[in-house]
Amino acid sequence: MYLRKSISNGKPYLSFVQGYRQGGKVKQKTVEKLGYLEDLEKEYSDPIAHFRQVAKERSKSEVPQKTLELNLLAKLPDQAALRKNLGYTVPKLMYNLLGLREYFQNKQRQLNVDYNLNSIFSLLVFNRFLFPSSKKSAFETRDSFFESFNFSLADIYRALDYFAGYSNEIQQHLHGKVRQLIGRGNQLGYYDVTNYYFEIPYEDEDTYDEEGSIIKKGQKKRGPSKEHRKDPIIQMGLLMDSNGIPMAFNTFSGGESEKLSLLPTIRRVKRDFALERVIVVADRGLNTSDNTAFLSGKNHDDMAGNDGYVYGQSVLGADKQFKEWVLNQEDYLIDKKEDNDGNDICFKHKSRIYAKKIQLKGRDGKRARKMEIYQKQMVYYSEKYAKKQKKDRDKAIAKAKELIANPGKYTRATSFGAAGYVCNIKFSKETGEIPDGLILSLNEARIKEEEKYDGYYSIVTSEKHLSDIEIRDIYKGLWEIEESFKIIKSEFKARPVYVKKDEHVEAHFLICFVALVIMRVLEQMLGEKHTVKQIRYSLISYSCSYLEQNYYLFDYRDDVIKSFESTFDFDLSKKIMSQSEIKKILQYKNKRKYTTTL
Repeated sequence: MYLRKSISNGKPYLSFVQGYRQGGKVKQKTVEKLGYLEDLEKEYSDPIAHFRQVAKERSKSEVPQKTLELNLLAKLPDQAALRKNLGYTVPKLMYNLLGLREYFQNKQRQLNVDYNLNSIFSLLVFNRFLFPSSKKSAFETRDSFFESFNFSLADIYRALDYFAGYSNEIQQHLHGKVRQLIGRGNQLGYYDVTNYYFEIPYEDEDTYDEEGSIIKKGQKKRGPSKEHRKDPIIQMGLLMDSNGIPMAFNTFSGGESEKLSLLPTIRRVKRDFALERVIVVADRGLNTSDNTAFLSGKNHDDMAGNDGYVYGQSVLGADKQFKEWVLNQEDYLIDKKEDNDGNDICFKHKSRIYAKKIQLKGRDGKRARKMEIYQKQMVYYSEKYAKKQKKDRDKAIAKAKELIANPGKYTRATSFGAAGYVCNIKFSKETGEIPDGLILSLNEARIKEEEKYDGYYSIVTSEKHLSDIEIRDIYKGLWEIEESFKIIKSEFKARPVYVKKDEHVEAHFLICFVALVIMRVLEQMLGEKHTVKQIRYSLISYSCSYLEQNYYLFDYRDDVIKSFESTFDFDLSKKIMSQSEIKKILQYKNKRKYTTTL
């Protein structure tokens, strides 16, 4: 910027002028008109000297304005992919904050391979986070990210073997980094199991030794699919802390009972994470005698300790004495609380300390010995829950009546939820269809029995010192792990699983697990202001298009992007950025300290 003296209406006139270059020629534009010299002399003793100094000072403080030349007649080539995603800079920052880049760099030094493990793993994580697809598709669309990923598709499949071998170690590594970054409670652990299907027609074979004993169970087996599919499945157990951040996972055969998956996971986590005590919170499907005895330190296992549990307890599936206690209205306490709309709702509850008799299995799988475990048993009644149960049952009964009237329209899979209300129902083992000639009727006795327990649900725990309300609040945290499974399945599209080799399957779930950890930690750092869908939508949308001369045009900004800026202290607001400015963002290292203890 400089001061220009010109003649206007025959009199000297002062103005600030900015020079710029266009088409190889130097041009000027007036930035500010100051006025006639004779008028300015009435205010300043030497207007020219004064405003020259002002122009000099402004020139020092102002960022030089750059001019970008665009050819408005330019056309795209026949094959063009000029749009790049830069939203992945946020999961990349989280990836680095969690020490994964350094982890793989250290591993790389120990290997003699000509591909970069960190480059491959980070691409697969970023792709799963934003554009979930198969490994092959991730490779084919790698150019949609701003940075280059230089490796072959064969390199990806080779690297998956290493990732599978590092799985437990990476889980342990992430546990330590989460504790450093935002803090983590060491006691409560929420555990649940889900399964994922493979679109293949066959199951894995078991491996046997010479004596006919199973050495290794096949992983992909048909079992009770959560989607009620006939495809082979693999099961995944997920352990989560009280803030919804995953701690560990394990995979096991689709034909194996989920009840057996808990103990190996707890043993490993306590050993690898150096945890003295874990209180496992799980639904009623994992409430078994062996799991209870282990967590109570009562099964004489070398790895058993003084851990704890908070389990859901089936009321309908309980023994006669327990059901009578539930329906006995003595000792119930009434509590009030507000729902999400601020309305008062009432629920009642009671509890007791009870000597529960359990039987443990021996090594041969048979019940070996009996024992008593003192646990706190709680039962709750909610009118809102009673209405929900009745509504759900009415839908199932209506479906059962339709099935009775038209059995040919239903199979074992399509009659799910309704078949239990139909007397004398059977299914063909070969086709799953209902054979002709069956006399079907509605199971009125079951309906009448269920109605008695509408609104009641029960929780049992080893933590006898905690109040009914405290236990109820702890158990309610299970919805977080259900939400995590939903994120993995729906947002990160972990199913169907396209890889086949066991090591590749393990690596696939490790990648999903790491993406989930990044998402959950990111949610906490953003103060839980935005949903997973909002975060992913904004990061997918934060992309740029190439203009000219290594400049890129950005066209998306919202409150989520602004939250990233305030949380990580970088600027994503510019409409046009040069390639060098974008690289600085991608290389950005957040220096803030996160000391929140969760």
